[in-house]
Amino acid sequence: MRLMTREAEIHRKTKETDIRFRIDLDGQGQCRSQTEIPFLDHMFNLVAAHGFFNLEINAKGDIQVDNHHTVEDVGICMGKALKEALGERRGISRYGEATVPMDEALARVVLDISNRPFLSYHVEMPGSMVGTFDIRLLKEFFRALTNHGGVTMHIDLLSGENPHHVAEVIFKAFARALDHATNLESRLGGVVPSTKGIL
Repeated sequence: MRLMTREAEIHRKTKETDIRFRIDLDGQGQCRSQTEIPFLDHMFNLVAAHGFFNLEINAKGDIQVDNHHTVEDVGICMGKALKEALGERRGISRYGEATVPMDEALARVVLDISNRPFLSYHVEMPGSMVGTFDIRLLKEFFRALTNHGGVTMHIDLLSGENPHHVAEVIFKAFARALDHATNLESRLGGVVPSTKGIL
């Protein structure tokens, strides 16, 4: 049962990008993503499906330069949308962890919706390109998300050789961990999950 409507929409426009990002934390896994970067759209479809979030993303950016600005700014928008949708973070489980396999790839994501931004990102593998997309940019996405969402997140690639598989398991594990952390814990009775009384 919802304590509140846990939805938010962020609009961010700069000289490099124009982005609208909408999230419903209590969704059904629906996603409409148009970022001009097909591989990034694929990742957001995974996040929605495996985290049971509803996502709507519309992004235009200077991809004629490269994908960096769009990827980073979408991360900023998702972080801000997540923070706004959570409000005072009352009643949430707060912590989430998931380890997900895909063939030879195995990734673990552990996070704390603590309002203390921190990213630990240990993803090392030979090769980084999936078609024309450089998955090294994913670190910039998660760094932006954690900084603007107030999330502590540890991402560890435990094994993996195929860059596509690596990206997929990271996003699937992220989705599962975020779902766990944002779920409402009935035993809290709407209280902020911190001995300080605030996050």
